[in-house]
Amino acid sequence: MSKSKSRRVCWGLTTVRYYQRVGMLAQPAKPLHGIRKYGVGDVKRIRFIKRAQLLGFTLAEVSELLVLSNASSCRETQDLAESKLKSVSERIRDLTKMQDTLLQLVARCNAADDSTSCPIIDALVGED
Repeated sequence: MSKSKSRRVCWGLTTVRYYQRVGMLAQPAKPLHGIRKYGVGDVKRIRFIKRAQLLGFTLAEVSELLVLSNASSCRETQDLAESKLKSVSERIRDLTKMQDTLLQLVARCNAADDSTSCPIIDALVGED
């Protein structure tokens, strides 16, 4: 993949080289002029990696998915996806709690006058 092609598909050469170093992408032979040629299969593999990352899969999990993509059974892939779904649901729950707390703190701050101490700072300094 040349620099111009990697730009067109929105992947930096650093990313492509990293995937090669960690074994997620094969490194093509380097021709005399030093420009590596990547095929359609390589582009599809990088898209697979990027799409899996957008779903929250770590690179270790993506590596596992790449292995599973050659399997005839979907069960292990489903198990991995269900585990990720559980993790995402827990993260959403935690983020919702954070949002609720911040909304309450901002509301207290809006209700306070300038002569009192900041309710947000007070909450952060306060003892549990």
